[in-house]
Amino acid sequence: MISVYLREQKRYTQKELLKIFVCSEEKLDLIFSKLKEFGILKIVRKSSSQLNMSNLVDEYIEIVPVEAICKDCYYVFIFVGILIVAGRILKCYPKYLCSVDNPIKELRVVCKVIEKYSSKEQIIYMLNDYTGNSSFNLLAVLLFLMHDYFENGIYNNSKNILEVNGSGEVLWDKTINETFSILSNNRPYYIEMQTKKRVNDDFDYFKRLHECILTLISKELMEADLLSLFELTPIDLTDEYLYEFGDREYILYRIENELNIEFNTRKQLVLKGIYAYIKHGGQLDYRDGISFFGTNSFNLVWECVCSEILNNQLDIPLGQLRLPVPLNKEYNSQTKLINLIEKPFWSIFEKEAKETLIPDLITIFKNQFYIFDAKYYTPNLKHGESPKGQPGIESISKQYLYQLAYKKFIDTHGFEGVKNCFLLPTEDDTIICLGEVSMKIFSNLGLENIKVRCIPANIAYDYYLLGKKLDINMLKLNNKDCYNR
Repeated sequence: MISVYLREQKRYTQKELLKIFVCSEEKLDLIFSKLKEFGILKIVRKSSSQLNMSNLVDEYIEIVPVEAICKDCYYVFIFVGILIVAGRILKCYPKYLCSVDNPIKELRVVCKVIEKYSSKEQIIYMLNDYTGNSSFNLLAVLLFLMHDYFENGIYNNSKNILEVNGSGEVLWDKTINETFSILSNNRPYYIEMQTKKRVNDDFDYFKRLHECILTLISKELMEADLLSLFELTPIDLTDEYLYEFGDREYILYRIENELNIEFNTRKQLVLKGIYAYIKHGGQLDYRDGISFFGTNSFNLVWECVCSEILNNQLDIPLGQLRLPVPLNKEYNSQTKLINLIEKPFWSIFEKEAKETLIPDLITIFKNQFYIFDAKYYTPNLKHGESPKGQPGIESISKQYLYQLAYKKFIDTHGFEGVKNCFLLPTEDDTIICLGEVSMKIFSNLGLENIKVRCIPANIAYDYYLLGKKLDINMLKLNNKDCYNR
């Protein structure tokens, strides 16, 4: 299998991809078709403006249909993670990594972050229809079975063992009816006690099958050079081959019967994972399929990371917040910060709309009110040059409106100050201050200008994975003319 690195949202030409994938145009068309099915690949017309765009915004660009693929197009991968298609392993790394071509260390951490972000949803999605064909994702199944083994061990079924004078439960009926007793003072004494205990069955069919499958997928992931990427230890549990358990239909039949009598949730998930692996052939290099681990919405991952490390308090009841003064009687202590933003009122219906402005995260720290917006952008902001790839007018306007929406609450509770800030990822090792963005139409209303800070992604991910909080003072939001790039 051919393994390659691709940068998210980079503009690739057909010639470049033919060289990267080491394939013919026909094979490349097959790969394009599969990736477009899952919204992973966008094809846009070649232009200088497209080449300079750091973000792909569907509303403002022309998407070329797959039938119109040509040499005068750019190919853009909207995905972060691992893709396996047509015998190619595509390692797609985030767009903010600009100075490295083989970011194995960075991608290893990114995969951990994605796994933590989507662990519950992924297991449910992966095995909700383990017998179906429409959305089967082999790589996700392999990773689930590996992680489950390291967390819970091998699949086990127990059996009852009858013993004489054993350490288990005494079977009195069997002891009385099947053994001899000695009478003493009209009391019976039994020399041999019939006992019962439950032990794990080392020769159980499904235990052995689980060991065989784990050994197989470990070898397959190792050959695909993915074990090290996911920081998994090789597994070698048995020398048995899969064919020794019967043909495919027989194995699936046995698993179905076991599922009908097994009600333990973890064991059911393992059985479904094994079933899916066997039913779909279990080959990562299967030419007509596609497997993936990752997301085509990494912006949501970045939002989640920032929300966690900066202690988002949007969903905290007002009565539990550390306010500068006691909560005003005008406010209900059970109301949450997110519910304080006014909803549009439509007079013709005499009802409020269900949706309104929702900030990414709000933090109250040392009598300061912080409004953050996690922006997954890679802007080009240099002195004397027109800005490129920066958050647009809609994002700027909304950020001002968030402060306006909370102005009454802020004034009522005597906050010492308000800070409004965009948070962007960077591959650098230190927090970068990119000044601020302002609009007089809002500044004249007494609203704070919006600070722009780039947070080192590696630091943010470390805090996120460890469950730690970032010190807000590190953002240097009190510096008015901060620019260090």
